Amino acid sequence: MTPAELLKSWLHHQLSPPTSKWVEDQCELLAGGPRDRELYLAVSLVSRKLGKDDLRLDPQDLEHAEEARAHWDPRGWSIDQAGRILLLLSAKATNEKFCSWLDQLCQTADVGELVAFYRGLPLYPDPPAHRLRAAEGVRSNMKAVFEAVAHRNPYPKEQLPEGAWNQMVLKALFVGSTLHPIQGLDERSNPTLMRMLCDYAHERWAATRPVSPELWRCVGRHADAGALADLQRVLDTGTLPERQAAALALADCPNPEARKILARNAELERAVASRAFDWADVVQPS
Repeated sequence: MTPAELLKSWLHHQLSPPTSKWVEDQCELLAGGPRDRELYLAVSLVSRKLGKDDLRLDPQDLEHAEEARAHWDPRGWSIDQAGRILLLLSAKATNEKFCSWLDQLCQTADVGELVAFYRGLPLYPDPPAHRLRAAEGVRSNMKAVFEAVAHRNPYPKEQLPEGAWNQMVLKALFVGSTLHPIQGLDERSNPTLMRMLCDYAHERWAATRPVSPELWRCVGRHADAGALADLQRVLDTGTLPERQAAALALADCPNPEARKILARNAELERAVASRAFDWADVVQPS
């Protein structure tokens, strides 16, 4: 099944028959090549017609999502978000016209609508055409909107250039978002991001403010001498989650010096080797 077909089936399982018929009628209308006003009206009516309950998905639904679109993760979506994205996917248009519609919808959207439109990024046609739209979402000062792009969304890891990717990861720390829901976090770590994060950690330390243990996840693989010194500092002075994070980062580092530092902390070295903890155990609640 396509993502649109899946969204429609999930909604039909949860909506009343009259509401399901309204969704079906709107999808048929939009599939005929709608006028702008018809699309905007249909999208604007979604909350009123469908409500804002959570979209109930079981493990099999999530498996179907993965089959329909690799790495698509619709956990945490609401019914109205699914409905808005379904209507957009149902509307027949050129890629250029689709981008025009999306831009206009985002310009007039409230926070809830923006979350829906950004969560739909991995499903839209012509993925590279939406890079600027994704970057706009990452720059948002609204945490919910930022996380709609950054969390459980395969679009950033696939489409954002390195500079924009690095800024997204750094901003997640700035706004108090956790890093673990960011897809591709380990694969897209890079030396520039490592240095940015170490500089950020130094700024936090200078201001006597805490540093999220998750920060070190993007440091270890590319750690230079300065970063190794930072990880040594965390091992010496950090809380238990911070020390565990430093140990995991050192274990991920190919530099032989990292192994020497970790070996001087035998208990943590053994715990890492036995997989007694992982990055999920060092997450700092947002």
